Amino acid sequence: MELIKRTAVVLSLFFTASIPALAQDDIDRLLKNDINDGKLLIGGYIAPFMKSVALGLNSGWYNTAKTHKLIGIDLTITASAMTIPKSELFYDVSKLNLSRVELVAPGSVSHPQGSPDYPNAPTIFGPDRAPVYQEKGNLLPNNTYEGPSGLDLKHNVGNNWMPVPMVHLGIGLPKGTDLKVRFTPSIDINDNSHFKLFGIGVMHDVKQYIPGLRLLPFDLSAFVGYTHLAINYKYTNTDIMTDNARGEMAMNATTIQGVISKKVSVLTVYGGLGYNIVKSNLSMLGKWDVNNDGTYQSQEVNPLDLRYTASGPRMSAGFRLKLAVFTLHADYTLQKYNALTVGFGINVR
Repeated sequence: MELIKRTAVVLSLFFTASIPALAQDDIDRLLKNDINDGKLLIGGYIAPFMKSVALGLNSGWYNTAKTHKLIGIDLTITASAMTIPKSELFYDVSKLNLSRVELVAPGSVSHPQGSPDYPNAPTIFGPDRAPVYQEKGNLLPNNTYEGPSGLDLKHNVGNNWMPVPMVHLGIGLPKGTDLKVRFTPSIDINDNSHFKLFGIGVMHDVKQYIPGLRLLPFDLSAFVGYTHLAINYKYTNTDIMTDNARGEMAMNATTIQGVISKKVSVLTVYGGLGYNIVKSNLSMLGKWDVNNDGTYQSQEVNPLDLRYTASGPRMSAGFRLKLAVFTLHADYTLQKYNALTVGFGINVR
């Protein structure tokens, strides 16, 4: 759906201008023959995006385990490149157990964009190649239709990476505590779509409570952070008769970590070990005349509600350079979708 592709492009444009603006996407056609089959096809197509971006929201929270002094602040801008495995550039349509729809096998119809990867179709991160579908048992070429092609990240971004940018503000509170905030007001991506993000995190020095560790030359803290991202999109043009058609996407990412760091002159080496709790969902709301009969059946009202999770352990290691009040840092995270994060900040006290 256009909501997802536009979001992917908006995030990617922080790093490259090579991805062109996308027109009205044809993913809505996947609902045409059967709502249940359409849900499965759309779910397989967007799954890597929903999981990787939501997981990326847990990156960039810190670059040291040392908390600020009272009223100390830092403003940090980070960019995380989420690695998309090659196995998630395609999804196997034959494993979806579709009831009425099938992927067209190579050579069964004459079509210039027939899928050469049968029985696989590209996910949103896959190649710019449109798969072809038809109703099961139908041998008429003119009754086939195309599904959505991928963004072709490897060609447009340079590798199978999904960029996730982030900005946050950290403030020093009493008793070795930092409050970290991420926030954007509602932003109009265009006339029909809106984006907003909010996040809050707390880092607390736990070394102060452990006898025998207070004088040792390293810092040790506990961190918990939560980020919520929401995008709303109003459909203005679809291949299906609709009423108040709109899309909603929400991502909720929580991370709980222990963080350790050691500073030597201007260099700080840091690492984190913890767990991610990540949930995201995508909904298509309103009325959609999928059966093309001029009426709206109960299953054609709010026809899509997809939910994803990407929870699991994570482990990070990185380094930071601090020159006066300016910081540069980079770290690498091992998790479900590995991430390379780099950042720049201003750090006082």
